Amino acid sequence: MGNKELANGIHWVGAIDWDVRDFHGYSTLAGTTYNAFLIIDEKITLIDTVKRSHFDDLMFQIRELIDPETIDYLIINHVELDHAGSLSDVVEAIKPEKLICSPMGEKAILEHFHRDDWPFQVVKTGDTISIGKRTLSFLETRMLHWPDSMFTYAVEDGILFASDAFGQHLATSERFDDQVPLSEVMDQAAKYYANILYLYNPLVRKLLAKVAEMNLDIRMIAPDHGVIFRTHINEILTAYDEWSKNRFDEKALIIYDTMWHSTEKMAVAIARGIEQAGVFSEMINLKVHHRSDVMTKVLNAGALVLGSPTLNNGLLPRMAGFLMYMRGLKPQNKVAAAFGSYGWSGECVKLLNEAIQDMRLELVDEGLRFKYVPTDEDLKECVALGRRIGEAVKQRNQQQDG
Repeated sequence: MGNKELANGIHWVGAIDWDVRDFHGYSTLAGTTYNAFLIIDEKITLIDTVKRSHFDDLMFQIRELIDPETIDYLIINHVELDHAGSLSDVVEAIKPEKLICSPMGEKAILEHFHRDDWPFQVVKTGDTISIGKRTLSFLETRMLHWPDSMFTYAVEDGILFASDAFGQHLATSERFDDQVPLSEVMDQAAKYYANILYLYNPLVRKLLAKVAEMNLDIRMIAPDHGVIFRTHINEILTAYDEWSKNRFDEKALIIYDTMWHSTEKMAVAIARGIEQAGVFSEMINLKVHHRSDVMTKVLNAGALVLGSPTLNNGLLPRMAGFLMYMRGLKPQNKVAAAFGSYGWSGECVKLLNEAIQDMRLELVDEGLRFKYVPTDEDLKECVALGRRIGEAVKQRNQQQDG
């Protein structure tokens, strides 16, 4: 069996994007793949397409196997344009007998491509179609992470074509999880979850329960980004289960920006106090850490300690931008506090506290702000704040373990 063959007659025909470095605000320093799959049966079926810029790559992969015009069915699990961007070109090239999608998928395709003459066949959860020796069944996964999203399951082969679930932004010529170091796969899967699916934790839990209830014989999970899971299926399912529970480690992140290093001095002192309480701390300067990498660390942190100077009666732009990004992803089950320096107006801590409360995190302290350069006595107060934060993390951790 070749590197692109998932099972007899089921092939990867996607594209590798080695150069993409930004995915609507998410840093993709390892590139990505746009996975599409071809099932050769009595009814030849293509599952998903690719980003429009990679249409030629898709057609090259297909032509190595068959004449594209012999494809009968086209299944669209997800209409976002990194998977369906080339849909118009693909429909023109293969002229499918059926274009299969969810009810919301049909709506999204019409709103994106404005083609009501395409041969839609709408499927819902529990529906099946026969393509010859194989049966395909469907499971709607609304808002994971778009309203149109669904899974396609190849019953006889035990392959779950999982759309954007279980994906990783990882460009590699290896197709399977056992061909790449597992630590790299799981790190990229965690980053993907933290930046794409984190806010849908309750829906992830419902989906995992539904999949368990259906008692599917899952022998392979084929997401639309990254490698295909055939060896470490339990590891990725367990990881999703843990991430979606909002569990955390005894770790505090000190996320800050600084102008003339005063806020940074406060951050260092707070870190010392956290460590004195027996909790790990990590300093994250937003000047040198991308917001999507910070969110990956937020996923299993017990405390978020936010710091910024005051600038023009507000926050430094990097902190303001990070807060907007993090608010959208809705972190939960964490304690938090704020700190910062100022010159004359001093709104920084008030604004950070408002953001913490808007995210419904537990504010463990009213926070600290000091004018211009903190004194030794000021820094002792920062150490004490750090100890209070550390103790709050330990108390929360005992509650989650109890």
